[in-house]
Amino acid sequence: MLTFIVNPAAGNGYALKIEQQLREELTRRGVDASFVRTEAPGHATELAIETAAKADCTGVVSVGGDGTAFEVACGLMDKGIPLGIVPAGTGNDFIKSVGIPKKPIEALSHILDCKPRPVDVGGMNDHLFLNVCGTGFDVTALDYTLAAKKYVRGILPYLIGVVCAIFHYKPSLVRFTADGRTEEREVLICSVANGRFIGGGIPICPDAAADDGKLDLIVVENVPRWKIPFYLPGLMMGRVLKFGITTHRRCSEVIMQSSGMRLNVDGEILQMNEARFTIRKGALTLFW
Repeated sequence: MLTFIVNPAAGNGYALKIEQQLREELTRRGVDASFVRTEAPGHATELAIETAAKADCTGVVSVGGDGTAFEVACGLMDKGIPLGIVPAGTGNDFIKSVGIPKKPIEALSHILDCKPRPVDVGGMNDHLFLNVCGTGFDVTALDYTLAAKKYVRGILPYLIGVVCAIFHYKPSLVRFTADGRTEEREVLICSVANGRFIGGGIPICPDAAADDGKLDLIVVENVPRWKIPFYLPGLMMGRVLKFGITTHRRCSEVIMQSSGMRLNVDGEILQMNEARFTIRKGALTLFW
């Protein structure tokens, strides 16, 4: 039996509307399923663990945004129980990397029709991540994005965040080591990616693959504030790897160090001085 874990807060309540649509579609198809709702941050992980332990569990479906999908994934790691994702959040970035439809009913059809297969999961110190982690300009943009999400959905909150960040961003001096090779630079962006997109659809690493057993390190060197707007169109169109100020490497381990570093870990901002990134190949089973 499929169990749907719904985050009622996702998309400013949008997930609840999607829940009703899913119930109606499942009834129409004659598919037996159950629904549970999260009540607090972290609750989706607890629900996923409980559900995966049931003998009749055939899959657990996240109904929410990237944060909900991440929490459910944490509860299914290494269990062989497949994760399904029905996007109902604000950004829904991870689904774009793995080809899951953005329309909820189409995503449901995808889950019911496709065969689940393994996908990689990233590790950051004692945390996990599905998509992208990074420090720099995008963290400042996320600060303003989170405020804008209260009022608008889709990519618009992120665009607001990017514009605000241009005026408030302070460059970071980052020391990074990729598979034993160390460099230190003042960066605009320093990201470690398993997926391709951030910010509601910005292709921060167009070449990343979530099943290649590798991390993608993207470093964009700092430029004067007045030059940032000239790079943004290229960033939005997936040309970041073609910038002369960009370094891209595929690696198995990355160590990132910066005093008081603020790190975006799949949409959650954490503060630390050092982050060690690793990859767990095929650790999660996903309907994709």
